[in-house]
Amino acid sequence: MKAVLIVADGMADVPLKELGGKTPLEAAEKPSLNHVAEYGVCGIADIIEPGIPPGSDVAHLVLLGYDVMEVYSGRGALEAIGSLVDVLPNDLVFRCNFATVNDKLMVTDRRAGRIGNADATELARAVEDSLREDPPETGGTLFKSTLEHRAILRLSGPNLSVMVSDTDPHETGVKVLKARPLDDSQEAINTSKILNKLTQQFHKALKDHPINKARVKKGLPPANIVLFRGVGQLPEIEPLALLYDIQPAAIAVSPLVRGVCKTAGMRLLVADGATGTYNTNFLAKAKTAVQALKTYDFVFVHVKATDLAGHDHKPRKKIDIIKNIDALVAHILNHVDLDETIIALTSDHTTSSVKGDHSGEPVPIAILGPNVRRDDVKEFDEISCARGGLNRIKGRDLMPILINLLGKATKAGS
Repeated sequence: MKAVLIVADGMADVPLKELGGKTPLEAAEKPSLNHVAEYGVCGIADIIEPGIPPGSDVAHLVLLGYDVMEVYSGRGALEAIGSLVDVLPNDLVFRCNFATVNDKLMVTDRRAGRIGNADATELARAVEDSLREDPPETGGTLFKSTLEHRAILRLSGPNLSVMVSDTDPHETGVKVLKARPLDDSQEAINTSKILNKLTQQFHKALKDHPINKARVKKGLPPANIVLFRGVGQLPEIEPLALLYDIQPAAIAVSPLVRGVCKTAGMRLLVADGATGTYNTNFLAKAKTAVQALKTYDFVFVHVKATDLAGHDHKPRKKIDIIKNIDALVAHILNHVDLDETIIALTSDHTTSSVKGDHSGEPVPIAILGPNVRRDDVKEFDEISCARGGLNRIKGRDLMPILINLLGKATKAGS
């Protein structure tokens, strides 16, 4: 028996006036998703607790069965690992955003218009040059552009601490924050000073860069500052192969999710044309998953684009992406042995197209498989799945359910 878990990032949403009170999942045509729901068992999941919006890092750790209170050590290191950056136990890694500020350092766009990879890579070179010319007083630094507006900063050496606040205000219309020490240690004070120095240094390197001058001429927001957030260190996680006696693989492009999967001991597979953006190749992901199931007994498939649409307040774009996800699922349904394969669908969190951010509503789940106790749900959406046989579970419950269906669960007691 084998299993494929498909996680559509931020696919769950809230009812929207412009969709007649429906969520994008309710409004979308999705016959294959509905097929999994109709011939499987459904439910909804609070990823952490009811009403608590999870970050994507925490959410994916939970969906893979981990207790985040035990293993979570910050998002930055996971993103770095997923970007093929070495992280040592004492390194600090910050998630970074290329962002747009005005002359008063007021944030006007936290993602610099979702700057493309080519422009971001070129701007990252300017940041790297500034670090070579004026390095901070620490053992070493590394800055790397990862995907669109995202980047990572690694600080190495002594006298560093994770106990520092973000410089990212997490909203527009306010000034870039000063990093603050979160305890009285000299290490935290030193780290906050380094971040505040780098904020000014990177802004100087970026504000008059030719790439940004060209962007302004085109009416695009310049990526003229770097915001720091989500500091993390190397996590200690027991691999899924040891936890559950499975051979796992993952198909993901988002650096964060790749980092979670790699840290969990999953083989990272490449799907041609998969980008982690709106224009990703959905069919290539499906074909890669089908091929992977010939070798691995647990395959994780991640789709990022639904989350982007929610953050961008674009519910109709989310509907279009859901249709593409439906085609992905259709290909898998048509090319695997359904008598020997479990197919599970869910989302890692709700991304509200109203708020443009994660919110605390539960997400739908559907599981299709030969030994599944089928319920009477007919459609895959937030409301229909709430009537399903799984009822309302925690996100961490999903992995044990799948392991049981794979016939690999360990009996409790005698």
